[in-house]
Amino acid sequence: MAQHPHTALHLAPGDPEAPIPAPAALRVVHETDGIDLVAAERAAGQFLQALGISTETESLRGTPGRMARAYAELFSPRPFDLTTFPSDEGYDELVLARSIPVRSVCEHHLLPFVGTAHVGYLPGRRILGLSKLARVVEHFACRPQVQERLTKQVADWLQTQLEPKGVGVVIEAEHTCMTLRGVQATGSSTLTSTLLGTLRSDARSRAEFLALAGLPT
Repeated sequence: MAQHPHTALHLAPGDPEAPIPAPAALRVVHETDGIDLVAAERAAGQFLQALGISTETESLRGTPGRMARAYAELFSPRPFDLTTFPSDEGYDELVLARSIPVRSVCEHHLLPFVGTAHVGYLPGRRILGLSKLARVVEHFACRPQVQERLTKQVADWLQTQLEPKGVGVVIEAEHTCMTLRGVQATGSSTLTSTLLGTLRSDARSRAEFLALAGLPT
């Protein structure tokens, strides 16, 4: 993930009233070794044939290519700028984005899991553009994943980049590797959470986050 460093925040020497420059926007890009759609399509065709599925019919002839393009899309998060703004009014209450759509792929079976994320933080010196919370979730979800790791990656990254007083992330998702195969537990969902800083150490802040996220405290 390519990251441009923030501009240092400082006062000009001897000038306590000098304005503090805004940090440069952080460009977030998912680095890959390159996607070879031709090789992926060829491998998808071999995979289907190995499972006894012929791709010679009119309706299945294009399936290997569609498979390759579909997985390439699932594993390619869109780049974005992490835009932050000064907390001019000293806002220090919880900021929470609820029901952010989550789509990812289980790294054990390469089957999708889908659900929602609730992401919140207690601001420090800067606040984050609200859409960026969803962008961060997408960034870490667009790769083979396990839900536990995804939850912690989002929280840890926001804690590092924003330096807030606290971060909370809760993800609830249905895993098709569990509902469509194996135990076939249709309708089941998995809930994971990561709480950092004040949202972990202070019981009242933790309860407020969980209540606003619609979860039992």
